[in-house]
Formats: sequence, structure tokens, C-alpha cells
Amino acid sequence: MSVLQDNISRAMGYTERFRSTGVLNHIDGASVAAISGDEIETISPVDLSVLAKVAKSDAADVDRAVKAAETAFASWSKTPGAERRRILIKVAEAIEARAEEIAFTECLDTGQALRFMSKAAIRGAANFRYFADQAPGAEDGEVTRTPEQMNTTSRRPIGPVGVITPWNTPFMLSTWKIAPALAAGCTVVHKPAEFSPMTAKLLVEIAEEAGLPKGVLNVVNGLGESAGKALTEHRGIKAIAFVGESRTGSMIMAQGAPTLKRVHFELGGKNPVIVFDDADIERAVDAATFMIYSLNGERCTSSSRLLVQDSIYDEVCKRVAEIAGRIKVGHPLDPDTVVGPLIHPVHEKKVLSYFDKAKEDGATIAAGGVKLGDEGCFIAPTLVTQATNDMAVAQEEIFGPVLTAIPFKHEDEALSLANDVDYGLAAYLWTNDLSRAIRMTDALEAGMMWVNSPNVRHLPTPFGGVKNSGIGRDGGDWSFDFYMETVNVSFPRADAAITKLGG
Repeated sequence: MSVLQDNISRAMGYTERFRSTGVLNHIDGASVAAISGDEIETISPVDLSVLAKVAKSDAADVDRAVKAAETAFASWSKTPGAERRRILIKVAEAIEARAEEIAFTECLDTGQALRFMSKAAIRGAANFRYFADQAPGAEDGEVTRTPEQMNTTSRRPIGPVGVITPWNTPFMLSTWKIAPALAAGCTVVHKPAEFSPMTAKLLVEIAEEAGLPKGVLNVVNGLGESAGKALTEHRGIKAIAFVGESRTGSMIMAQGAPTLKRVHFELGGKNPVIVFDDADIERAVDAATFMIYSLNGERCTSSSRLLVQDSIYDEVCKRVAEIAGRIKVGHPLDPDTVVGPLIHPVHEKKVLSYFDKAKEDGATIAAGGVKLGDEGCFIAPTLVTQATNDMAVAQEEIFGPVLTAIPFKHEDEALSLANDVDYGLAAYLWTNDLSRAIRMTDALEAGMMWVNSPNVRHLPTPFGGVKNSGIGRDGGDWSFDFYMETVNVSFPRADAAITKLGG
């Protein structure tokens, strides 16, 4: 038996129970079907086979989950930070113990390659460990004094929160939102993406087996327009943390407005990687291709626009095209696969549509640009050259393994091209000129920037974007600012003058 066949066999073993019982909701510690009994299907993008039936929830299911979260909040919010830390560390350990199951399940459900998904559980555990360590001090604030007053600030958990996560790397991104919420003392109702719901059920089961009390984390499956909308509109939910498309974020903001919900949005990106002619070209090309072709190009921080100084444009494009042509596209459970199938036929159709648009606009498909095979959602890693910044392939988030290369003459033009999009999540800059790097990073419109580096995450630093790429920041203490309310209490150090009225 080959390694691939063995991996497929093991993955099917891990997901057998979902084929038997379906992907159920998880509310107040119990696996439950949708109250209506309705179901949807989750399919494998490898061959479009049905992996499992999934509960199709509506407002009644969401209300049931919110009530469980409200009940659990009374005790979880009062649980000492040190105890929350102990439980969340146990959750991290339990995630690590089931890392293979999580990775194999996610490969089948999303199409992401095993070489990247094998790290999903490890990164998820790291998120739980990091925020667990912050839990004992999450309430802490500061004390300020004047001759008349002593003011003490502290934070307290905001209440039950809704977490809505995407389909691209669902397990890791779920932990990125859920871990700080739990560490802060909040309870959670999680609505995973309908395209990839399986590992959300694994996470809540793992967490409860590790000691997380029932009702602290609940999962409600279903469609955005029904289950998601009910969650964002529910009065018992005090905040919504959402990762996904900018258009959906706008809808969620409107849905939560009547109840004045706090929102945290990690939205789309059309991120530039800017390469000047004094850069280390080999490293820049390797970083750019990794950031667009890994994870099937389905990541918000992908370097989807390659802005290259005209003197080296042809050389850089040639190198990128050669790399794109050598990348192995195949079954996600093959250890050699780099690019697996895109998540769903609906998304595949969207990505494929940009190739005709690019050619109609006058750009050149220098590599890829085609569907591969008759089964599944496989697309060749693609490079679009001779593009201009007003083309759809340069302005719109494609969310696939598609890189658009645009030449520039000088620094001012590079800056103008980089900023001339609706998004502002990430930017990557390659130059050996320190002064230029400072000037450019001072002026780039992006929430996160990396100089002479691909995306390297450091959990204490803020993660988030500007413009249409989001609202708020994750990471470090910024996460607690979202999931907690800051309060101030003033104590007198001397009798305060009180104005008498009516005397």
C-alpha cells in the first residue's frame, strides 16, 4: 500500500462516524440535530463525494445555544484566571494528542495539502497555550492617583460571544478566535463555515473531554443567511468575531447594529509583495511563491499582487513561472502535494472566471490558468503577467493560487500601486535600502507589513487590517480588549468638594 493510500484509509477511518451520524450541533455538552431535522451536505473537493450530512440550523437552534452560553457564563466568567489557564492548557495538550485526526479530517473537508494541515493542530494548540498563559492577568488594569483620587481600571468578560469562522484553515482560525474568548472568561457560540464544518465538532469535543465545562463552547452549524444571521441578531450575544469576506462583514455589521453589538472583523486582502531591484531576488521569489501557492492560495494574507521594478520584472516573472510549473498539484493527503483542490465547485468556478477576464483585459497567462483533471476542484498554480492595476485580477480578491505581476518604475509608483486597492491587510517589501524600507512602511496602507520576509506570525503582536480588510486587532492584549469591558472605579483620597443645590 502506498503512503497516499494508507493516508486515505486512515482519514476515512477518522471521518467514519461523521458519515454514520452526521455532523451534529454541540449545545450544552450534547450532540444534537437541528430542531427542524433539516440537513445540508459537506463534500470533499477531491472528488465531490459526500463526506457527511450536516445539521442545518435556524434561529431556534441558535437561541438554544445562546441560552446554554448565558447559563454557563454565570460560572465561567467567575472562574479564576489561574483555573481557566489550567483547563485551557489541558485543551492544548488534547489537541496535540489528536493532531493527526484533525489534519486528516481537514484535508478531506477542505482540500488543503497535508504538508500544511499537519501543522494546523500544532498552531491551534499554540493559540490555546498562549492565551491560557494570559488568562490569570486578563482582568488586570492600572492604578492612577491624584491628590484627590485613586482610580483603578480593570477588565471583565463581555458575555456570551458569537464566533463565525471561514472554510480555508478552519481549525486553526477557530482556535485563534475561541482561545482568547475563553481565556477572557467569555462563553462562545461558534458557527463554522458550511463548506468545512467537521473539525469544529472535533474541537468542542476535545475541549470538553479536556475539562472545559458544558455550555462554555457551543457549535451551531448551518448557512450564513439563516444560522449566521440569527447569531448576529441575537440579543444574548454581546459581540461577534468574524473571519471572512468583506461583503459578508458589512452585512454582519448591519445585522448587529440594532443590538449595538461589538464587532471584530478579519476580512479580505489584495496584498502586495513589492520587489525592488536591489533586493535578494531568489529569496523574494521564494517568499512570494510560497505566500500565494501554499494553502491553495486560500489565505487572507497571501501575496496576490507581485509589484516588481521594471529592470528585473522579466527575470522575476520567469523565475515565478518556472516555480509555478514545477509545483505538484494532487490529492491533499499525498505528502508530496503542494496545491490541493479548491474548497468547493462554487469557489472553483469563481477562480476560473478570472482567467478569461485577465485575457480579455489584455494580460498574459504566463503559467497555469487552467482546470486540471475531470474530477474535483483542481486548478494549476497561475501567474498573470503584463497586468495593470485597474484590471479585475489586480483589484479583486480571487482567493486561489493566482499571482498577478505588475511592473513599476520607481518608488513613488510602487507605493501608488500598492495602496490603490480597497483592501489593506498585509504588505511585503523586498529591498536592501533601509531608508527606502522606512519610507515605504511609513506610507503603505496595510495593518501588517513584513520587510525581507514572508508572513511570520508572532502571537503577542497585533493582527488585522485597514480599509476593507477589517476592524480591530487579534493577538496579545488586543484580543482581550475585544472580549472584555474596561471599567474604572474611583476612590477618594480626600474629601471631594460637593456642590450643594437648593440651599
